[in-house]
Amino acid sequence: MRAVLCGYYGMGNGGDEALLAALLQMLPDAVTPIVLSGNPAQTRDRYQVEAIPRKSLSAVIAALQRSDAFIWGGGSLMQDASSALNPVYYGGLMLLAQAMGLKTIAWAQGIGPLNRPFSRWLTRTALAHCVQVSVRDRNSEALLSQWQRPCLLAPDPVWGLEPEPVDGLWDFPAPRVAVALRPHKNLTQPRLESFAQALGNFQKATGVCILLVPFQPAKDLAIAQFLADYLTQQNSGPHHLYHLTQPQQLKGLFRGVEMTIGMRFHALVMAAAEGCRSFAISYDPKVDAIAHDLSLFGWTLSPFSPSLPLLPFPTDPQTLCKTWLDFYANGEALSPDQIQSQVDRAFMHQDLLATALLAEE
Repeated sequence: MRAVLCGYYGMGNGGDEALLAALLQMLPDAVTPIVLSGNPAQTRDRYQVEAIPRKSLSAVIAALQRSDAFIWGGGSLMQDASSALNPVYYGGLMLLAQAMGLKTIAWAQGIGPLNRPFSRWLTRTALAHCVQVSVRDRNSEALLSQWQRPCLLAPDPVWGLEPEPVDGLWDFPAPRVAVALRPHKNLTQPRLESFAQALGNFQKATGVCILLVPFQPAKDLAIAQFLADYLTQQNSGPHHLYHLTQPQQLKGLFRGVEMTIGMRFHALVMAAAEGCRSFAISYDPKVDAIAHDLSLFGWTLSPFSPSLPLLPFPTDPQTLCKTWLDFYANGEALSPDQIQSQVDRAFMHQDLLATALLAEE
């Protein structure tokens, strides 16, 4: 059996690469994957799988013609907050695969935000004809319940991704604190400057080593470099900018970290899964959702009413720093039992794959 895997793969985003790695880890042995990728050569080399250009319609159609299944492979694919074209691309391919008679699976999805009527219609139509659907948050489950579309709710599959050790990590002094920011219109330059000042003061007060982790370097590297330059200028303490391309190593990094300040969704997943205290900065409902599910403390950049347990992002460096100091001293990581529960439930996505792909017609 062949299955076409469709996601935001080969685009330099560590979270989506981790989803692909988790999907390949959970895919039944009897299924041969064909991955749609923005960088097919890199995907082939990294995962030892067949990969084709995600934007080549002829190549995609040819792959569908010789395949038995089509899988949306995790993440917030059907959302129109970042681009109105997202649902058109992913939904269009799903409908095409269904029209060609393939088994279709929506796997580990975070549905929404869907601000446009056409996006909602397209998503609902595509999901209606999937043989199986799984989602990773309660908001998506609630939306599908409104649409009367049964689905499995389970934690993000990256909880179950096998981590790998990171060369050189243990050469940096402990304790270590990871920072994973991403650009966003509400993370304004004044807010970023306050963040940098607070981070420097926090480091001076605690003596921690700061690890700056750009999950999507094309977008995040400039922010990470800005923070690195500030810490250097202030001579606040040791820091290192970690640019990791292997998702298993990216997750393994958090095994050697005491605390994470994470804006990236999968930074929070990986940190929590590896027993790290996780402080959330939300810019999106998916971050709100994981903060709520795991009772993470943190802030929201949303201009609207904050979603508990998140509070509005402070405006002054003193409040930022004091909050981190309190969290560093008193915050708690998930217990081993809580982590194991999340991991065990994440593998429900694996069971769904086996049921959908290997079931007799």
